[in-house]
Amino acid sequence: MTVTYQFEYTERLRVAFIGAGGHSYRNVYPTFQYAPVDLVAVCDVHLDRAETYAQRFGAAAAYDDHREMLATEQPDAVFIVTSYTAEGDVQATALAEDCLRAGAHVWMEKPTAAGLEQLDRLQAAADETGRQVMTGLKKIFTPAMEKVKAIMGTPEFGAASSISVRYPQSLPAPDLRSDDVQMIGFLDHIFHPAAILTHLMGPVRRLSYEWEPRTGASVSSLLFESGAVGTLHLAAGSANGAPLERVEVIGDGANVVVDNGVRITYYRPGADLGYGRSASFVTDDAVAPLRWEPEFSLGQLYNKNLFYLGYVPEVVHFCEHVLAGKPVEKGTLGDVREIIELYELYRRLPAGESATLGS
Repeated sequence: MTVTYQFEYTERLRVAFIGAGGHSYRNVYPTFQYAPVDLVAVCDVHLDRAETYAQRFGAAAAYDDHREMLATEQPDAVFIVTSYTAEGDVQATALAEDCLRAGAHVWMEKPTAAGLEQLDRLQAAADETGRQVMTGLKKIFTPAMEKVKAIMGTPEFGAASSISVRYPQSLPAPDLRSDDVQMIGFLDHIFHPAAILTHLMGPVRRLSYEWEPRTGASVSSLLFESGAVGTLHLAAGSANGAPLERVEVIGDGANVVVDNGVRITYYRPGADLGYGRSASFVTDDAVAPLRWEPEFSLGQLYNKNLFYLGYVPEVVHFCEHVLAGKPVEKGTLGDVREIIELYELYRRLPAGESATLGS
């Protein structure tokens, strides 16, 4: 992937931004250096913050009323990075509907909505207006996950038979799961491992899990529509300084592993280590494992977190598809539906029981 800088694009979207918080300051506004956008306005409920962000990131106008901004600026697209209401609702869902009805395409940070009912309203607004909505599912835009997906598509890897995903997240106690406020943390973070699972393996059709009450850790058993199986280890209680995640996909005599989001190891098929007769663990070069990981010494783009965490790739994907008049291919509302179906199942399914999605 060769990066184009913002000023090098001959065609750019006029975009507005709703939200002036810490996450957007660190991880979303800076992506515009590498995307085909002209930031024309920033909106936040605190006007002084909107003015600060507008000045910092080059927008000419600042607002504390998003409807006024939409009417005045008439942007091509709006980026939304906001938080939750006091009742635990996702603020961005209603904001996105307003943007769609004002004629703008929408890129929004996850979570897209707090449930399927809210998601259905957003989908209806997108269908009615003919505008696109994309959610920032950064994990599936990382170079590591894109490489895993490519490896899985090769004939030598074969059909994926199983997957294991590890991610540190606590699931609240059963009596708290009906409380939207208590479930904010789980909703906010289940999007990451669930996006990986459904992107690599397709829809989940059956799920059961066991739950540990002291930390809220859980281990889920998954059956995918393809017939493949998997586990999701939500490793609450792990050390804060430890690598957060691990992904492993098994094919046909092959497997690929991603550790810490940046270290990919592909164990290729064909190694011959006959049991009881092999004096060396070193396999032939033609079938030896392959490993990729970035260096962090040079001032390169690939070792910036904006790139290896997927932020720039997801924003560029949205902008380039909107400019071309093509539907986005990842981070769609359909992708989000698969994730929220899992989220709602965790809310209602007791530990130790099995449920089929959609039933």
